[in-house]
Amino acid sequence: MSKLAKNKISCVDIEGKVYSVPTSKLSFRPAVYGIIVRDGKILLSKQWLGYDFPGGGIELGESTDQALIREVKEETGIEVAVGKILHSNFSFFKLPFKDQFVHSIRFYYQCNIVCGKLTNKFLDKNEKKYASCAEWIDIKQIGNIKMYSSTDPEKILASLSHDK
Repeated sequence: MSKLAKNKISCVDIEGKVYSVPTSKLSFRPAVYGIIVRDGKILLSKQWLGYDFPGGGIELGESTDQALIREVKEETGIEVAVGKILHSNFSFFKLPFKDQFVHSIRFYYQCNIVCGKLTNKFLDKNEKKYASCAEWIDIKQIGNIKMYSSTDPEKILASLSHDK
């Protein structure tokens, strides 16, 4: 995905184009993502021609739980309770619609629905350019759909608690 080579990093954009970027041009962006499963389906954010787990960047001054609750609500309309951490990884990428390159550390948490209904009314101006209302996708189809996640979704799903 990306390689460190003499103070340069390979960053990928949403279309798969690779940029060789000096590490001094990277911004650091920790991020959190919610894994929400119900009745054999997983809630995914609809983006471009595929999907991603609902979530995003942690803002300065936010806890991981605060950021995750905010991001899931923005992208899905659903309010969640944050559960256990399932996975973490890193990614180097170019932000859409910006000439900004990012070093991201990503944390994936199991979440439970508190309340709400699916809507796209909380998407911000930029998100409305590429995202639409989140969808419940059959968990068995996860390997057959286009995912924009930097991690293997099947690996994350294998770590879910199945005691519910």
